[in-house]
Amino acid sequence: MAGADSPSAALRRRDLCARGIRLAGKMRSDVVDLLDTYVERQGLDASASVAAVEGVPPAAVERWDEQTGTQRLLENLAAYRAFRALLAQMLEEQREQLGEADAALGRALAAVLLQVSAFAYHLEELLRLESRGPPSEEGDGPPPQPQGLFEQKLRGLGVLRELAQWAVRSARDLRQLAKHGPGAGSAPSPAESP
Repeated sequence: MAGADSPSAALRRRDLCARGIRLAGKMRSDVVDLLDTYVERQGLDASASVAAVEGVPPAAVERWDEQTGTQRLLENLAAYRAFRALLAQMLEEQREQLGEADAALGRALAAVLLQVSAFAYHLEELLRLESRGPPSEEGDGPPPQPQGLFEQKLRGLGVLRELAQWAVRSARDLRQLAKHGPGAGSAPSPAESP
């Protein structure tokens, strides 16, 4: 078995990173489209202020340039696992509230949920390549349910906004990993920092 720093492993890492960057770009585009639809169908104001979503780490990082590639992958994986649970919950809530009355919103949510699941799997593959298997998902219970319908709608807005930001961060993290590998934090130029 080739080591994580062998030429074939480096080539595979670059390939996985390039595919991940494309997946993140497509996901961001789809999430932005879904966000517009969600705001319209839920009767929300697009500029509504939303608190941080419980259970989802913020995409913004103070010391991004000090993180190793592996730390970035682990944070990304934790975030996408949280998004997977939150989007599944949103999809269930949407079906209960609207039934088949708004099938288009349900299909768009389901499509983004599939992309998030695929991206989480992609990150797990990268972690396996780095000779570090992904951490287990044990102990993660379901996300807390908002109390009322309006709170559910606002939480959904917050989830989609943060997911769009994570897609941007993920592409940056994967670009760094492709350039510098999983090792110690390689300080990017100021233009590359988020």
